Amino acid sequence: MKTVKFFAVAMVALVASTSSVKAQFSAGADLVSSYVWRGVPQDVTFGGTPNIQPYVSFTTGGLTIGSWASSSFIGIVKEVDLYATYVFSPSLALTVTDYNWGFGNPKGYFNYAKGSDHKFEATLAYTGAESFPLSVSLNTFFAGSDTLATGKAAFSSYVELSYPISENAKVFCGASLTESAAIYNTSGFAVTNLGIKVSKSIAITDKFSLPVYGVLGANLSTKDAAGVDKPSSLYFVAGITL
Repeated sequence: MKTVKFFAVAMVALVASTSSVKAQFSAGADLVSSYVWRGVPQDVTFGGTPNIQPYVSFTTGGLTIGSWASSSFIGIVKEVDLYATYVFSPSLALTVTDYNWGFGNPKGYFNYAKGSDHKFEATLAYTGAESFPLSVSLNTFFAGSDTLATGKAAFSSYVELSYPISENAKVFCGASLTESAAIYNTSGFAVTNLGIKVSKSIAITDKFSLPVYGVLGANLSTKDAAGVDKPSSLYFVAGITL
């Protein structure tokens, strides 16, 4: 229950700070043709199905707390995550995320015991200056059910670089840095997410446009967590932002 208490304290701090700092609530959702996260398909049973991915957040000053979720149209994928982000500057931010993956046989959302569905990650994100807008994020799981076959913590880590090549397109490259059985299914360093994202706004009326995007990517990892050879994979995801 430590995570629940952490987010409860964060909420109290946020509410207390609204008297002196402008606060803002936000909400939205994406509709995606399939759910692929860092190059790893999250619904492989049926080859990928459409998902709706809503979010809500509350921001005051440099601090944001929120929740992000994903649910497939056929009910196989159900994920609800909590996160807290602090923005130190326009170029640097730190996020702590409580992931809850309860696919197939969920153990109960508020079950934080050993072997639960929860995994905790810290993310340090850097956005480059306008003259060289390279973005870099370093992500490491530090607690929860991210373990190796030996039962020891895996500390699964992932780094991603992205760079805009036009006003509406960016290229990206992400890699698993360590052996990761529970998260990336890699036996060590492996490029799991290489591709391009292109966005477009489709005008519906004079006052309303619909943001859409397409992501073409590849997972180049060739060995799974057990060291067994596996084929690389290609994916294409189409999305609508509401």
